[in-house]
Amino acid sequence: MNAMACAALAAAITCLPAPAGVGRFAALWPARSRRRGRQMWATGPILLGSCAGLLAAGPGGALAGALVAFTVRRRRASHQVSTIAATTSGQLADAVSRITEELRAGSHPAAALGGVRADGPLARDILAPAAAAARLGDSVSAALRRGSAHRPEIAPDVERIAVAWSLAERHGIPLAELLARAHHDIRWRVRFGATVRAQLAGPRATAHVLTALPLLGLGLGQLVGADPVAVLRGGVLGQVMLVTGVMLVTAGAAWSEHILRSAVP
Repeated sequence: MNAMACAALAAAITCLPAPAGVGRFAALWPARSRRRGRQMWATGPILLGSCAGLLAAGPGGALAGALVAFTVRRRRASHQVSTIAATTSGQLADAVSRITEELRAGSHPAAALGGVRADGPLARDILAPAAAAARLGDSVSAALRRGSAHRPEIAPDVERIAVAWSLAERHGIPLAELLARAHHDIRWRVRFGATVRAQLAGPRATAHVLTALPLLGLGLGQLVGADPVAVLRGGVLGQVMLVTGVMLVTAGAAWSEHILRSAVP
């Protein structure tokens, strides 16, 4: 109970808002504040897991808790990136479809790009530099690549659009036809990825169950009176066994996640 109370207190302290004065000073350096916020978000759960493991199982538990927290945080971040990438690709496909229809209706490319306000917020963030470049007579393909420079997960889709625009500008190929093909490719990849993710729900659940089996074994050992928790908490051998077991479990979880993630385009 004391370990749980200390862990809850550490979590509450981590979630406390910053003082008003600190927030006002941080506003003067927004880039530095964002970097510090990302670093705190990256290291906070790991430190919390390490503290909880230290209170529960000593030094070996601290290392094991840090490994578990790191694995969970990395998996959640990877899932969030893949979800945002799929959503962005879907919004980008809708935006390309709208631009294609406007071009076929006789609109100028700059005017078609200027309608980004009607697109989704993620696609608008990528296409806004291209719309500004089209208004100023600058290179649209270069602006598209600049807009996706901070989003490597959707760079291939943006590259298709940039190549289509560049071919239309250099060789006079109808832009609407090239964008229609790019829209078809992006839309097909989004739908195929969603289908593969749905079909991988069973293997992913199996991987989660296999990852939780060692914890279930510890619980069963406690129920039959073997007291494996005391063995892991006491002595150097128990600490080594705890760290080694957690390392093997986290490595297996990371490898299974890598296999499942590599199957999705």
